[in-house]
Amino acid sequence: MKAKTPPTVEEFTKALKAHGLKATRQRLAVHEAMLTLGHASADAVAQAIEAKGRVRMTTASVYNTLAQMTLLGIYSHRLSADSRMYFDVCAFRHLHLYDTEGSTYRDIVDEELLEMVETRIRKKRFKGYKVDGVDIQILCHPTKTKRQI
Repeated sequence: MKAKTPPTVEEFTKALKAHGLKATRQRLAVHEAMLTLGHASADAVAQAIEAKGRVRMTTASVYNTLAQMTLLGIYSHRLSADSRMYFDVCAFRHLHLYDTEGSTYRDIVDEELLEMVETRIRKKRFKGYKVDGVDIQILCHPTKTKRQI
């Protein structure tokens, strides 16, 4: 079983090819920024790309690339508490800790907890709805100890 890690540049390139897309300089720049950032808005990715200075992209182009990667299942996305769209370079099953003060995400891989919740949900009936999946976001804030670091 493959480790739960984001797709390498090589894996990303193969995924693009599998979907009939080319690994353009722009797509690779977006992926390299996402590998560094992990979870990011289009603005943050555009800033990271601009800081490297190798590729020129508008924020709109970055957003479109991120959205396309999400539709293909290469990335995932989520709406934060401050109503910003964040993209996640990890599309595998996992939980998120969302820092409500810093508006940042942290991945938590806990198969046991996910399985427990999904098993419980499968036994429930929600009149008029069919469950497509479970997406867990745990809201939190830094402890006093973490703030001092």
